[in-house]
Amino acid sequence: MPKTILTVDDSASIRQMVTFTLKGAGYAVTEAVDGQDGLDKARGGRFDLVFTDQNMPRMDGLTLIKSLRALPAYRSVPILMLTTEAGDAMKAQGRAAGATGWLVKPFDPQKLLEVVRKVIG
Repeated sequence: MPKTILTVDDSASIRQMVTFTLKGAGYAVTEAVDGQDGLDKARGGRFDLVFTDQNMPRMDGLTLIKSLRALPAYRSVPILMLTTEAGDAMKAQGRAAGATGWLVKPFDPQKLLEVVRKVIG
């Protein structure tokens, strides 16, 4: 059974690129259009990894990470930020919220897959 990944981003083109990259490597992918949608989908399913953007309507990435970490099922699930935000202060906030790692857009598909393999196999 393939590992399942939730990708949360308000940009349809980014969701498509991430999904295409991950599905091509054999992962099962569910897409969410913003943080609230991502939280709803996470509550309704079980994912091995979550990718989230930071800047989204309804709920930003840091709030989503904190919300997921409050759920027993997601306390140890890897959560990776995939965002244009590259500042050290934002990365520190991400770590404090519970992010496992940080990738900056635009992303290199091979690098994305390397990181995914490192955190979930």
